[in-house]
Amino acid sequence: MSKDLLSLLIVSATVALATTPTLGAGPSPAPENPPAGGPTATSAMRRGGSPAGCRGDSRRKGVVAVNDPLAAEVGANVLAQGGNAIDAAVAMAFAMNVVEPLSSGIGGGGFMVVHLAQSGETLALDFREKAPAASEADMLAGRPFSEVSTSGVSVGVPGAVLGLATALEAWGTFTLAETLDPAIHLAETGVPVSAFVAENAASPRTALEPETSAIFRRPDGAPLEAGDLLVQPDLARTFELIAEQGPSVFYEGEIAEAIVDAQRRARYDGGEGRMTLDDLALYDVALRTPVIDDYRGFTVASMPSPSSGGLTMIQILKMLERFPIGDESRGFDSGEARTLHVMIEGMRLAFADRAVWMGDTDFVPVPAAGLLADPYVAARSAMISESTRMATPAAGDPLPFDGPTPASPPTPGDDEEGSTTHFSVVDAWGNVVSCTVTIEQLWGTGITVPGYGFLLNNELTDFNRQPAPAPGTNNVAPFKRPRSSIAPTLLFKRGEPFAALGSPGGATIINSVLQVTMNLLDHGMTLQQAVDAPRISITSPSGEVTVEPGFEQASLDGLAALGHRLTEGEIGAVNAVLIDLRNGKRYGAGDPRRGGAVGEACWRRRGRRCVAVHD
Repeated sequence: MSKDLLSLLIVSATVALATTPTLGAGPSPAPENPPAGGPTATSAMRRGGSPAGCRGDSRRKGVVAVNDPLAAEVGANVLAQGGNAIDAAVAMAFAMNVVEPLSSGIGGGGFMVVHLAQSGETLALDFREKAPAASEADMLAGRPFSEVSTSGVSVGVPGAVLGLATALEAWGTFTLAETLDPAIHLAETGVPVSAFVAENAASPRTALEPETSAIFRRPDGAPLEAGDLLVQPDLARTFELIAEQGPSVFYEGEIAEAIVDAQRRARYDGGEGRMTLDDLALYDVALRTPVIDDYRGFTVASMPSPSSGGLTMIQILKMLERFPIGDESRGFDSGEARTLHVMIEGMRLAFADRAVWMGDTDFVPVPAAGLLADPYVAARSAMISESTRMATPAAGDPLPFDGPTPASPPTPGDDEEGSTTHFSVVDAWGNVVSCTVTIEQLWGTGITVPGYGFLLNNELTDFNRQPAPAPGTNNVAPFKRPRSSIAPTLLFKRGEPFAALGSPGGATIINSVLQVTMNLLDHGMTLQQAVDAPRISITSPSGEVTVEPGFEQASLDGLAALGHRLTEGEIGAVNAVLIDLRNGKRYGAGDPRRGGAVGEACWRRRGRRCVAVHD
């Protein structure tokens, strides 16, 4: 099958990429005399954190925010060399496979939301994994999650390589080989094991397969520790093959053959993978229209189906819009019990809808318009009381606002677990990227492709493991993409993008992105404050509310008094960038929960010209 990358993008009749201008032709400096001072709470995007670099006579700059400082350096270097946001995002994605292999890599997939400054288009690229052609609705049923998720039957057809290459071919300026070069260097020379990798290196998944243990454990079988040098020569060789031969070697060549062989491993009879060489050769990416709606005069654009992330997050925002959130005089300041309570109730309602109505829209009807319709949202929001906790809510019925009723009532599907990694980028020209990549569970299946050094995903466990009755929105089916919670998001004011954000964290992604958005728009926090602030999360209509440390005890007592059951935990890891629309300055915020880092590249004036500089 031909892998002409641009032709793969012709999957949406509503988007004409042929008219997309070439990006990155040259820098576009900020005005000679930008307004004095930094962003304020009344500016279009509220406030951004102080930049770590690019001081002095700085011009418009590029900024990246990502989970690891080495990956941040990779992205900043690409920008400093004249690359655009898409170039930097792709290079960081490959670098993260080296420095954070437990969360991301070419054995998985992801989603990307892109704003192109010159054309004004905002697009969503879907490179989510797919179920193989031989998949059946009940193939994940009847076995413990620990067995299913570490067997080949849970491996989806990986989309990362083709997705990243497609984005680069369509909108980037670097070659695929150029974006792979930093990752090759890191894999060959080695990287220090980060605290995040070390904290999770003792997982049983690093010891299930000999190839995985050989990379991520010491010779005596002990887990790697922070500061150990992690060298990955097989992964470097794999990247070199892709750099030399393009995606075809991954989907039709020697790497494809190795993937098919590796996913035949199983923890039980019948747990062997069903992927074939034809499945890999037939894999395609999809260009989609983002889910877009307004909130308090701002516009939110996020990932649509097969991700539930954008739709669920925006639905919660719309349900909460009637409350005076941010008004301290009315008890709705940040972290107040009343604020947290209505947020929890909104999450419970939206996750009830998510479980029933959301899946891969290429296979099942997803009533996106109905779920965001003002009358439907108003009816759901009316169920939220400021002073009482509602009984466990059921899913609503958005179909009268969207389309015909299914033949039989749908039932909730399984919740999603796992981890991912997210990075956000803005370049000197105003192109913006929000991208999340994943292999699902930490360490994926635990299966490393022998001789090629990358882990395989267990993404098919995001389907209903036990088939649900019709319409079976998230049941397994051949070539179907499992429902996701990934929510790469862009925020706009009067049509201009001013922030990009996203998070890892399974279903908690939705609530992490929600709260950082509200911290910016409702509470007037700086970008770093918005990311650092403690979070809450509930991802089902019932159950416990996860609460991070940092809230006032009085607020927690107030929630408990309303009947909310609380448990402590860590939620998400949002990496975000922000543009001050008044003067074009760029800011970044990395989430300390996973050692997030910011990298910057500036256009500085030297004599009569502006040059790229990396701090």
